[in-house]
Amino acid sequence: MRMLIMGAPGAGKGTQAGAIAEHYGIPAISTGDMFRTNIKNGTELGQKVKSIMDAGDLVPDELTDAIVADRLNQDDAAEGFLLDGYPRNMHQVQSLDEYLTEHGQALDAVVSLDVDPQLLTERLLKRAQIEGRSDDNEETIRNRMEVYTDLTQPLLDHYEKAGLLITVDGVGEIDAVRERVLAALDDKTSNAKG
Repeated sequence: MRMLIMGAPGAGKGTQAGAIAEHYGIPAISTGDMFRTNIKNGTELGQKVKSIMDAGDLVPDELTDAIVADRLNQDDAAEGFLLDGYPRNMHQVQSLDEYLTEHGQALDAVVSLDVDPQLLTERLLKRAQIEGRSDDNEETIRNRMEVYTDLTQPLLDHYEKAGLLITVDGVGEIDAVRERVLAALDDKTSNAKG
């Protein structure tokens, strides 16, 4: 299985990604985790990423594409993977498509966790209180939601046209959401094979 998982901040992507990847015996690959690991290990890539992030800038597409391609070339991703946090824009979609085509691979599914923005805002505000994140106020959270929606809609449209998009209700207990995701994936892959 080669998949992507998408969802707005606070939708539970990271939590679900780990469970889905474990179910299919594939690595969950988070660009955020890769950036943090490279920074922590002081790699050349990590030093580049750190200086960019310290300046408050987004990591450029080319650098992100290179980090993802490097990770997908590792042995544990040969039989499949679940990407979390990538691609984030159409340039990255094209880069991923090119990588997969060059390697004779294709995506099997794109899971989108659908959660009402108001519910997400409340969830993130609660998390900010618990974790003491003073920068996460209602205004910044709503702005992050709008930015996410604006950037992500073209990707969702692209993957829907390609017949890969699976939209799953992301509201509820973690286990219930995971069951819905796995049922939708099983249904999609059994229909694709049949």
